[in-house]
Amino acid sequence: MTDYHGVLLAQEDADFAIPFFNEDIPLYVDPFLMWKSPSQQDIALHCALLSAFNYVGQLALKGESDRAIEILIAASECDEVGLGTSRTRTGKRIGRDKAQEILDVFRRIPRYAQEGLAHIEELQFFVDGISKDRISDFACSFLKSFLIDFTIDQCERLGIPTQREKIANVWDPRLRTFGSGEAMLPIDPTDGRPLLLVPKRWLRFVPWINFDDYFEKHCPQDEISHTPDTLTRVEVLNYNRDNYGIVSAYVKSKERSLADAQNDPLFSQIPVRSARNKYMLIKKLPTGKTDGADIKYEEATCQLLPSLLYPNMDFAAAQARTDSGVSIRDLIFYNTRRSPFLQEIFNDYGSRQVTFEMKNVAEIERTHVDQLNRYLADELGRFGILVTRNPLKKAIMKRTIDLWSGQRKAIVALTDTDIEQMVEVFDSKQREPIDVITKKYAEFRRACP
Repeated sequence: MTDYHGVLLAQEDADFAIPFFNEDIPLYVDPFLMWKSPSQQDIALHCALLSAFNYVGQLALKGESDRAIEILIAASECDEVGLGTSRTRTGKRIGRDKAQEILDVFRRIPRYAQEGLAHIEELQFFVDGISKDRISDFACSFLKSFLIDFTIDQCERLGIPTQREKIANVWDPRLRTFGSGEAMLPIDPTDGRPLLLVPKRWLRFVPWINFDDYFEKHCPQDEISHTPDTLTRVEVLNYNRDNYGIVSAYVKSKERSLADAQNDPLFSQIPVRSARNKYMLIKKLPTGKTDGADIKYEEATCQLLPSLLYPNMDFAAAQARTDSGVSIRDLIFYNTRRSPFLQEIFNDYGSRQVTFEMKNVAEIERTHVDQLNRYLADELGRFGILVTRNPLKKAIMKRTIDLWSGQRKAIVALTDTDIEQMVEVFDSKQREPIDVITKKYAEFRRACP
């Protein structure tokens, strides 16, 4: 979204998960992070979430199951936030039968009938098909009013364009019902739907309270089955409904370890040891395609460079393209303009994105330079990097200088030696690995007329 609107903001510096168009972000809202937060606002939001959900349970207990089911179905999907694993940013709501299963939990377990849920994540231990994606959607749906205000505030701060949009299924805590309204929101230009931004402090890959953790560390598998190796999820759920104390003890243990519950970053750098290992793999590879050396080179480089360059450059994609019948593998990064160098290539070459073309060859040839040159246009800008094994020969270096003189395009090369220096800088933490690229560009510009 930020790239589309020309807002050059690194994910590291954003307060929200920057959404993609056409596909979801593989993270989920974890309500436990609100519960453990020192922020009174987050604590109040968690209370509001529980109040809404437990109200639905009470409706069913009072004989108003139809209304309770309608509310749960409406709350079971929140497409505007774009979280999860969907390739279309469109999810599927639960059906009436699944909603009824959720309501049956309030009838079956006396504690919930009397006091309600303490964490909506507990539903995972009693209802099949309720996991991290549903928990996240329920949270976003019941807190949608806050997400609207949060989105408006972030867009105003960053200058992200908005337009008045209708938005459905907004929970009204006074009327205790879902309604619709209008708000100034950003949109997905691919389909015109409104977008909601989500605070990244709430996001995890897996909820802190989750079924897999419970099954592995707390579930009395031997007590449930004489053959625990073949124990099914449904058998565990049935056991939990009649033995609420086991689940309660697990939840209490997770509450006691709240200090360890942290939000997950959208990108995690590889450890220093792994970075060294990746470089050693690259260094030992022969040039060319023998025994798949070119593929191994591309894979190792694709794993290493995003970590070395983060957070100065946000990784966008590894992609393949074809030029004159030749298959080419590129790494594309968003230019965040976090450093003077990145600001300079944005100003001078229009580089909102930066392309790294990988070439596992003994020598870069003119055709390689020309292939990258043809690709440098439009939103990619006129600055590119060849990632290769050895320094450019004098004639090839002259070709890159001629391109700068005639077309004002800049192509620099990163060699094995440069990658090694980037890893050393990454290890020492004294400077930024991107400084190596800055140095290479400065050398290139000094050679230009």
